Amino acid sequence: MDYSDYYSTYTTTTLSSGDVAAAGTIFMTMMIFAIIGGLIAYAITSYLTSRIFKKAGVKESIAWIPIYSTWKMLELGDQKGYWAPLMLVPFVNIASIIFYYIALYHIGKKFGKEDWFVALAIFVSPVWFIILGFDKSVWNGGSAATAPAPSYVPPVQPIADNVIAEPTVAETPEPTPDSSNEQ
Repeated sequence: MDYSDYYSTYTTTTLSSGDVAAAGTIFMTMMIFAIIGGLIAYAITSYLTSRIFKKAGVKESIAWIPIYSTWKMLELGDQKGYWAPLMLVPFVNIASIIFYYIALYHIGKKFGKEDWFVALAIFVSPVWFIILGFDKSVWNGGSAATAPAPSYVPPVQPIADNVIAEPTVAETPEPTPDSSNEQ
């Protein structure tokens, strides 16, 4: 079998400048659509997150700050916020995503949702965000905007250095002679 004709036919094929221009145009068009699609997805997710933050007592504008909004979502779900920037680190991001889904589970519970509700967050995130953003559920996880107020502690009087405090005894008045007893 002679492969010389096969080899020469397929190795000498060249692209014309029109083909290269068409491929470049298609690539650029796809990139523009990807960027626009990403911006639309970001806007929708941020809006829905802001609605959840509003219900939870967190400032709504935080939802529009990319890593910080994830940090706050983790904190709302009783997880450490430092997992948010770690989502950008390869291999560590797997653990970060697991903690994020645990946080979403706790957020759902704080809104009074059932245990299975976390499955929506894992498999169909937009539905999870839409339900929590627009339903009538009420946040019952405490105030997320501020730390709990400390209990009242009465003020303590400072003691000066090198001073020994002596106990004080309440003075009792001297008995006065009663004029009625005198005879």
